[in-house]
Amino acid sequence: MVAAVAAGVALGACAAYQPFDSGGDLRQRMSERLGEERAETVAVPFALDPALVEDVERRLARRGTELRRVTEVVDFIFDRLDLQYSLLPTRNAVETYRAREGNCLSFVNLFIGLARHQELAPFYVEVTDHQRWNYREGMVVSQGHIVAGMYVQGELQTYDFLPYRPKSYKAFHPIDDLTAAAHYYNNLGAEALMAGDFERAEAMVQLATDLAPGFVKGINNLGVLLVRRGRLAEAEAVYRRGLELDPEDVALLTNLAGLEQRLGQREAAAATLARIEGKNNTNPFFFVARGEMALAAGDTRQALQQMAEALRRDSEVPEVHLGLVKVYMAMGDVDRARHHLARAVKLDATNGEARRLATLLGAAGR
Repeated sequence: MVAAVAAGVALGACAAYQPFDSGGDLRQRMSERLGEERAETVAVPFALDPALVEDVERRLARRGTELRRVTEVVDFIFDRLDLQYSLLPTRNAVETYRAREGNCLSFVNLFIGLARHQELAPFYVEVTDHQRWNYREGMVVSQGHIVAGMYVQGELQTYDFLPYRPKSYKAFHPIDDLTAAAHYYNNLGAEALMAGDFERAEAMVQLATDLAPGFVKGINNLGVLLVRRGRLAEAEAVYRRGLELDPEDVALLTNLAGLEQRLGQREAAAATLARIEGKNNTNPFFFVARGEMALAAGDTRQALQQMAEALRRDSEVPEVHLGLVKVYMAMGDVDRARHHLARAVKLDATNGEARRLATLLGAAGR
């Protein structure tokens, strides 16, 4: 079910319009999944607070065509609020309004809340051909790319952080509010995981998978967290549960192969990675993982080939350059290693592995 604003049931000729309470509906569905007590502690990502409602009601009117009203909502966000892009953290609607900044999902939470308040019918949409991944310590962390969708004058329109720029999206998948909430909490968990806050990461990722038990990205990230906490047997079980739901998920297969490699199961790891071969795979971290496995086996030629393939898919990811640093260091090519280290540091100056490799390169230069 795509939650949307809907007209109330007319009980008489003078019955007033009754908007559908999508926030209340989501809370009820959360209660069914989590229990009432726990659900009360969980925020609805698109909920508005009184201050935001007062601001939007003072500036926008619920009149005019759908096109006019949705345009006014977008203008409110980008002109009145002057919303600025910020990769981290992911925010709910109220936090985005207060901070005047946020990432793509932060924008969608705010847009959904405002547009529904204006008696429009937007919904969350996962763009399955544009996914986000991060890579730390040999594991892929999964995040989806979410935009807002709405039928305007009979045609599906999508809205994201750059609403007036032409998009190259191809594969759209509308999702319900419960799944969208799982994406939101998975984002929070992934961000905490990347920051090393394992306690918060586990709470958020577990919440995401409890809200949507079939949510493969959350399952993958739960497995990553369990590995980071040294609970390898539990992690393997989680990865295999995810693969029962989606046998071709690249992140799950890559992480399972890495875990098998860590456990000394090299043949099993190679067989797992072979399941990805031949697919139209845009995930650069699959090739980084292949490169690191080849490097561990002493095959620097194959390692370099895999890292070059990762670079071809995405040259703006620091972990790809760090993979090349390790390969070139193993080959004794210090100059090329330093070149890619500089690129990695420029992309992410806070990366701990970059600092460690810089120390090693410094020692190699003496």
